[in-house]
Amino acid sequence: MTVDIWSDIRCPFCYIGKRKFEQALQQFENKEDVEVTWHSFQLDANLKTQPGVDLIDYFTKAKGISREQAQQMFSRATEMASETGLKFNMDSLIVANSYKSHQLLQFAKSKGLGDEIKEALFEAHFTEGKNIDDRESLTKIATGIGLDKKETEEVLDSEKFAYQVKQDEMEARNIGVQGVPFFVFNKKYAVSGAQAPETFLEVLEKSWEERTAS
Repeated sequence: MTVDIWSDIRCPFCYIGKRKFEQALQQFENKEDVEVTWHSFQLDANLKTQPGVDLIDYFTKAKGISREQAQQMFSRATEMASETGLKFNMDSLIVANSYKSHQLLQFAKSKGLGDEIKEALFEAHFTEGKNIDDRESLTKIATGIGLDKKETEEVLDSEKFAYQVKQDEMEARNIGVQGVPFFVFNKKYAVSGAQAPETFLEVLEKSWEERTAS
């Protein structure tokens, strides 16, 4: 059974959604037969990486909201993350374009390490405050999960996996994805957002029943 997931490394609810889905998967009786594929989706492809910019300042300008509203949103995301066992350090987040990270994701997928790199990138961004648009940082993240350093550097210095990133985003548009995280079970059932583990488990079981009945 397949589960396709579109998400962006910059999206806090994508990380929270990943963890909630994993909690559901652990409860699923046939979890060993589930194939999870991570897909690229950039929330803002035109974002300029700005390591020295305060995230709340950037967010208030980008969204046209007050600083207080931004702080409330960040606090809520941190609280939701904590409920799933994640630690968000929103104060240390770096405003960074995620395109290189998505290229790295595609490279890792080609080596059978898609889930590992996705987790490592999320943790680097939201917990460790690393720059996910920085070549050196991304290379360390990649080698940390077992990817070859030289190959990684070649990927980050080229557009070798640009096609795969664009294909994922085109597929998302074709199926009507307007926000992430977005989950598609067995090419049939869609779940949008960081839903409760119970919701994911219900769709897993329904998809499995239909698959085995056909």
